[in-house]
Amino acid sequence: MRIGVPKEIKPQENRIGLTPDSVKTLVSEGHEVLIENNGGFEAGFENDQYTKAGAKIIDKASDIFSDAEIIVKVKEPQKVEVDMIRENQIVYTYLHLAAAKELTEGLIKSKSINIAYETVTDDNGRLPLLAPMSAVAGRMSVQAGAHCLEKNQKGRGVLLGGAPGGEPANVLILGGGVVGENAAVIATGMQAKVHIVDRSEARLKQLVKIFGDKIIPEQSDKIDLNKLVAEADLLIGGVLIPGAEAPKLVTKDMLKLMKRGSVIVDVAIDQGGCVETSKPTTHGDPTYIVDDVVHYCVANMPGGVPRTSTFALNQATLPYLVKLANKGYQKALGGDKNFLAGLNVCKGQVTYKAVADVFGHEFVEPIKAI
Repeated sequence: MRIGVPKEIKPQENRIGLTPDSVKTLVSEGHEVLIENNGGFEAGFENDQYTKAGAKIIDKASDIFSDAEIIVKVKEPQKVEVDMIRENQIVYTYLHLAAAKELTEGLIKSKSINIAYETVTDDNGRLPLLAPMSAVAGRMSVQAGAHCLEKNQKGRGVLLGGAPGGEPANVLILGGGVVGENAAVIATGMQAKVHIVDRSEARLKQLVKIFGDKIIPEQSDKIDLNKLVAEADLLIGGVLIPGAEAPKLVTKDMLKLMKRGSVIVDVAIDQGGCVETSKPTTHGDPTYIVDDVVHYCVANMPGGVPRTSTFALNQATLPYLVKLANKGYQKALGGDKNFLAGLNVCKGQVTYKAVADVFGHEFVEPIKAI
């Protein structure tokens, strides 16, 4: 198959869909790979690395979209890209459609086959293609939050780990999944006081086994969330409902309980955010203030560390792409229920229930759509 990788055009997005090593793997399987000129430059990958791996360098994204059978990206297609997607073309990328009505409608209209990294599952119900970027975002969330707490960033002027004679900061992590666990890795490493809220008692027990007494586990139905929010210096929003819009756990009224200069990092912003006052921001202008609380809501956090992120992402996504290219989408998806779970929009039909429900579309079983 002919596989095309356009340069990412979302603001401050410097990742790329394939590394040179991934290209080498695909070419060895008999596939042709088209890479947009300097598409990987900001992630530290040069054109000649791609050509040595067997790729062809293409000057314009429009030529990639017109020639490729599979489009491999990192972030959801932007408006100009949606307009170039062809009928029956396969698009393999993060989509986050439940928070993107215009994109959903555009993909429906294109009659293309759209596989979302974030809804592919494994036999344990986990999300293997979302996990690497959730891990990166979780770790970055604490770095970003610690920076935002500095006074020159309009924060409280608090050092996350404290100092002799000064107490450590209170970090409240909402959600004990991949984001929450990785946020806790950094927050505990910086010696902050860390509360992790999750609804699953079993998951909290797992986290206690990992972190011991470095964290304070909080089961969501047994706590006073208002009190924890009021005490937090840094609140990390890491709640996820696969493929659906994130629940609004922190309301605008709860914001008034927070300390002046406290910080919210809403990692769930790709899915609409779990804080009512959250709105997407960029790496270029990452924060804003509501009720004296600093909000950091960058919608593509791992894009800030594109080299690390691209390697981590490819390790997870490449085996599925090889299967897709070798077998075609019907056999690749039809023979693997976990991969099939990634199909969100197929030839004009919505094949992911949470997306169909949020926008009022008819839901079509993915196996029927293919």
